[in-house]
Amino acid sequence: MAQLRDGSATDTLLLLEHPHVFTMGKAASPDHLLWTDAERSARGVEVVWSDRGGEATYHGPGQLVGYPVLDLARFSLTIPRYIQLLEQALIEYLSELGIDSAAGESGFTGVWSGGEKLAAIGIKLSRSLVSHGFALNVSTDLEFFDGIVPCGHAEKRPTSIEKISNRVINLEAAARGFSTHFAALLGADLFWIPPELLGQDRNQGAELRV
Repeated sequence: MAQLRDGSATDTLLLLEHPHVFTMGKAASPDHLLWTDAERSARGVEVVWSDRGGEATYHGPGQLVGYPVLDLARFSLTIPRYIQLLEQALIEYLSELGIDSAAGESGFTGVWSGGEKLAAIGIKLSRSLVSHGFALNVSTDLEFFDGIVPCGHAEKRPTSIEKISNRVINLEAAARGFSTHFAALLGADLFWIPPELLGQDRNQGAELRV
């Protein structure tokens, strides 16, 4: 973030797959954790308290997690417009797969299909710099969402691309599909960084240049 602020780094989109983890945003509370310590330990789920906005969510295998690290001033974007672009890029990618989806189901942030949540969004703002981002359920084991109150709303259930379409989508294909739409909506050029240069096998990255 400091390098982005002083101009020595470029806007970057990190795309990755987490191990099992419940992340707790600024609006989360301990009662959003429904599984006991023992249950979480047995299932290999870590709990991480985060500085992003939002409440509790789950990240894990089969889920595409994206962390755009951007200077919104460079793209002349407000926070509401930026969130709309994230949602729109996800909707456009899902449409490619033949999945009808929409943003803001019942006024909630994220991307939804048939009343169920396909993608969660939670960001952090530091002056004009944003970080954190989105989580798209590709082939996620949805049972892990039972261990939390997802985004503070127990009645709002998650779904996945695999559940809706009965298709198994490779995560790298999902990463590349989403990022193409995201870059186009930003009006940026996309330059891929090989995973080995980021130091972790399941991470990918792309630079976004205007």
